[in-house]
Amino acid sequence: MRRLPPVLGEWIDRTQPIEFIFEGQRYTGYKGDTITSALWASGQQTLGRSFKYHRPRGILSFANHDINTLMQAGEKLNVRADVTQIESGMSLTAINTFGSVMNDRASVLNYFSRFLPVGFYYKAFHDRRFFPFWERLIRNITGLGKADPSTPHISTPKRYDFCDVLVIGSGISGLSAALSAGNSGADVVIVEESDRPGGSGNYQIGTETHRIEKLNELLNTIENHSKIRLYTGTQAAAYYADYWIPLIDKERMTKMRSKAVIIASGAYEQPAVFHNNDLPGVMLASAAQRLIYRYAVKPMNRAIVLTANTDGYQAAIDLMTHDVTVVAIIDLRKESPEDPLKRTLQAKGIPIFSGYCLYAAKPNPGGDGLCAAVICPFDADGNPDVNFRQTIACDGIAMSVGWAPAANLLYQAGTKMRFDDRLQQFVPDLLPDGIFACGRVNGVFEFEKKWLDGDRAGSAAANFLGFQTKSSESGEAYRSQESPSHPWAIVPHPAGKNFVDFDEDLQLKDFYNAAQEGFDNIELLKRYTTVGMSPSQGKHSNMNALRILARISGKTPGEVGTTTARPFFHPVPLSHLAGRGFTPERQTPLHSRHTALNAKMMLAGMWRRPEYYIQSGKSAEDCIRQEVEAVRTSVGIIDVGTLGKLEIRGADAAEFLERVYTGRYSNLKVGMSRYALMLDESGVIMDDGVIARMGADRFYFTTTTSGATNIYRELSRLNTMWRMDCGIVNLTGARSAINLAGRYSRDVLSRLTDLDLSSAAFPYLAVRQGDVAGIPAVLMRVGFVGEWGYEIHVAAEFAPALWDALIEAGKVYAIRPFGVEAQRLLRLEKGHLIVGQDTDGLTTPFEANLGWAVKMDKPFFIGQRSLQIVGKRSLKQQLVGFMLDENFQGTAPQECHLIIDHNEIAGRITSIAFSPTLKRYIGLAYIQPQLAEIGTRFSIRLDGSSIAATVTPTPFYDPENDRQKTEVPQRQEVAV
Repeated sequence: MRRLPPVLGEWIDRTQPIEFIFEGQRYTGYKGDTITSALWASGQQTLGRSFKYHRPRGILSFANHDINTLMQAGEKLNVRADVTQIESGMSLTAINTFGSVMNDRASVLNYFSRFLPVGFYYKAFHDRRFFPFWERLIRNITGLGKADPSTPHISTPKRYDFCDVLVIGSGISGLSAALSAGNSGADVVIVEESDRPGGSGNYQIGTETHRIEKLNELLNTIENHSKIRLYTGTQAAAYYADYWIPLIDKERMTKMRSKAVIIASGAYEQPAVFHNNDLPGVMLASAAQRLIYRYAVKPMNRAIVLTANTDGYQAAIDLMTHDVTVVAIIDLRKESPEDPLKRTLQAKGIPIFSGYCLYAAKPNPGGDGLCAAVICPFDADGNPDVNFRQTIACDGIAMSVGWAPAANLLYQAGTKMRFDDRLQQFVPDLLPDGIFACGRVNGVFEFEKKWLDGDRAGSAAANFLGFQTKSSESGEAYRSQESPSHPWAIVPHPAGKNFVDFDEDLQLKDFYNAAQEGFDNIELLKRYTTVGMSPSQGKHSNMNALRILARISGKTPGEVGTTTARPFFHPVPLSHLAGRGFTPERQTPLHSRHTALNAKMMLAGMWRRPEYYIQSGKSAEDCIRQEVEAVRTSVGIIDVGTLGKLEIRGADAAEFLERVYTGRYSNLKVGMSRYALMLDESGVIMDDGVIARMGADRFYFTTTTSGATNIYRELSRLNTMWRMDCGIVNLTGARSAINLAGRYSRDVLSRLTDLDLSSAAFPYLAVRQGDVAGIPAVLMRVGFVGEWGYEIHVAAEFAPALWDALIEAGKVYAIRPFGVEAQRLLRLEKGHLIVGQDTDGLTTPFEANLGWAVKMDKPFFIGQRSLQIVGKRSLKQQLVGFMLDENFQGTAPQECHLIIDHNEIAGRITSIAFSPTLKRYIGLAYIQPQLAEIGTRFSIRLDGSSIAATVTPTPFYDPENDRQKTEVPQRQEVAV
């Protein structure tokens, strides 16, 4: 179809044909073909649809920047068709289509473009009445690719690398720079984005065929050089301080640390702006040359070359050499420098229209692509003179009207750039120490001069590092005399559709409208129009947008300036940025006991804990329910060794706790414990636990499982800062803890200890020390689950023996181990909150109904001043208990479901579960204070419907706490 005969240096292997599928149709290419080259060779020109108007799109740059040709390949989304090689059996579909790429139902948006002006979404969202409509509509029609949640984890290793000089870019200037630095003795690494080195030297040929020989000689020298390494298929994605650059290839990220950096990244060819400049078949001249010399594909049959520089004439020669009929050359310049290539083309009878512009491309009425181009001369003011229009039949347009330096890394490194009016591009003006530039990014475009400029930059880098080498000239020494970029390759058209940003479907008129609305600063213009904010990061559009704003504002491009360049300048897969799939986990000393009892383990913080204990033939819900019933009716046992366990000793121990926690501890009696609430400086809840006084200057206290490490670190910091007479010891790993809870817990424990366990001798909230099963222990009478219970703390190495003894002693009482899910349900029945679940990063004690634990009359505690300022009267939300109706049937709400009042969000659920004790759904929720009165009815939103609930006092179960305080007569045994 469009495959050329073998081309010298082609990147394909014709001995290995490959079949693949695109949009349900089978195609064939060769090994080495990209998706784009294989499809174009087969005659498929429409490769994708534009983002906003769903217009057909084909090749533009063919240089890893064609964002309108992204594709889906199974679970791989947003595959870049222009650089991704085909694979056998690959099945591809175009993204951003409704139907198919050739019959996209959403293309109707193209006819409604006048109703979708620049910034329309800002105006649409401004009116709250229509916000839901626009939100649903825009969510449905936007987005690139479809993520598959079942996609397996991708291993993305990281590695470190080091060198003296890092050269970014392997064009002629980059290779020359590397050779110069390597010959001086420096260790050099070259990074090349493409699969093969050489840059434009192996596809911008024209009549200079000797360039290929010189390039191959240079490559051969470098490949055999002991001091030079070449990384192909690798992107230098960003620049960070001290010459730290992430290198991204298909498999990994390499964290490169160099001592000097030479940026030879070249330049991005820029499109001309004219009516229908986005039709398939309209492409950059360099894209056409890449198709020919890399993949042996004919870009078009009858071509018009639009140019404003020598590169365009070279492209015309390349097209003609490979069987493309060049029907005309349109030169935007009225007077161009004497060019031997121009004379060569004129001698071949090619009509050259100097001082003309391309006014419009005409779409092919019988299929995709274009059928003709409309040209006209410039008038005296430089505007298109439409009175002298003429139409020329063609099926392709190759544009070569200018370049924009690939200077993103230079900007990120801190380079000061200036706009060179002669070159019509930004060039380095002041380079930071250790940063060097050469080639097109430095304003050097001629082949021989790029070679010399690279040699200069390599010598300069070697000199910077102290290697003895020749002196180097200024970076301006080899800059081109002829401007390779036209100052205004932008042609207005009354019908619009003259695109500046192909990714975002931004037209010329959009920029005038944005400026008229006040967005006439380059940074504001960028954000309002979204120019340069799509995946190609403005590589095609930023320079034209800058020129347009300069003309609107009456400034020069240098005065307008550029937008801020931030990492990454080229998209990097999230899998490459993610750290290793390594999450540290801890196991309690009782882990083997849990696995022996068939526990379903879960991750709580960094600890492995039993979620519930599996019973044969029973569902998870049934297992959890039976564990809850065991605690309520008999006795249960749970491993709580994951709690943070700290000890503080010293004369100032009580004063230290007074400052850190909201309650009073100076008056806490020895042998008693008290709830502890910790805030940050803003008055937000950080953690909670229990503080027990073991002696006059000794306290033992617990923290939440997830907060143990951070709380110990924070307390140590405060103690260092305050310099109080006390010391803090972290016993979390050294001690284990078991909670024995239930109406017969006292009976079970009495079998293993000589301690007096009566309520008179060991009351609620008391703490005692003694032996349990012959093991020294600290026992606390606390009750998170709302039943008579004991928290037994022992040295970690004795935990398994204690567990076994308690299980054995409790057999006659049908003792049952219970897991985290049952514990959470039991505490919910008591209305106890969990820090981090029923609180967030903004929750104060007053909002969480913990004001009783805050002693505002203390001289000081952390967060006190913030609470004094906030006060209780300014509450915006309040934690309440609620119940669903007793006869509720159906799908229950979940945590984080919203509470709605008069069609407005009035709160959210933090905890909810079905209580087997109360036989109904109960929960906790934050709600607006005016709705927090007991008995108030409110609605919970659930998938378009609503569920009624009622504010209910807490605790839901045993509101007088009799179960934790009233002794139960001993019972000798129950059925096992």
